[in-house]
Amino acid sequence: MPAKPSAPDRWDARAKLAAVIQTASMNEAERSAYCREHGLYPEQLDAWKTAFEAMDATGTPADKAQLAAERKKSRKLEKELLRKERALAEAAALLTLSKKAQAIWGNGEDD
Repeated sequence: MPAKPSAPDRWDARAKLAAVIQTASMNEAERSAYCREHGLYPEQLDAWKTAFEAMDATGTPADKAQLAAERKKSRKLEKELLRKERALAEAAALLTLSKKAQAIWGNGEDD
């Protein structure tokens, strides 16, 4: 279990596995008491148990590679979004300045 109380969804895999192992031999009443004590829902324990059972020892490296690729893609998209936001802000500033200049000096056609 985590040293300080936190949201169970933020627990690391070891803490989740420890909770599943500790509650495996408990009956429903003991399990409910355990959940109340640690701020869990029995459904969370069931979901964690199912997730651990579904884990494939050979699938872990592929998952890590896929996760790394997704992170790289996410960083690339964030950089592109930031570039576009800056360009949009610059265009908005130029438009605002041109409107102010026209309001102050008028159009060049009046002369």
